[in-house]
Amino acid sequence: MSQNYTPEFKKKIVRLHEEEGRTYKSITAEYGVSKASISKWCSEFSKECQAKAQTNPDAPNEMELMKENLRLRKELEDARKENLFLKKAAAFFAKEID
Repeated sequence: MSQNYTPEFKKKIVRLHEEEGRTYKSITAEYGVSKASISKWCSEFSKECQAKAQTNPDAPNEMELMKENLRLRKELEDARKENLFLKKAAAFFAKEID
């Protein structure tokens, strides 16, 4: 039995996958949408973005912006982990000096 989803809902699911890096499995578990549907929506969104880019080449491609956002989120998370490690190392060495 097929369900009809609103375009806003589909875009939200695509954003969760493309921008936040969520897996199909986690989205399926949370929203009850099939992996096939998510994959199809991501593909359609990508094609839509490419069509918009061809129509207006000066406008930023939404898919590229989502990928860049995901990359920057991962980079920020790595920097936070490194910072936490350095704080712990500094505390450890500060104890050694005392």
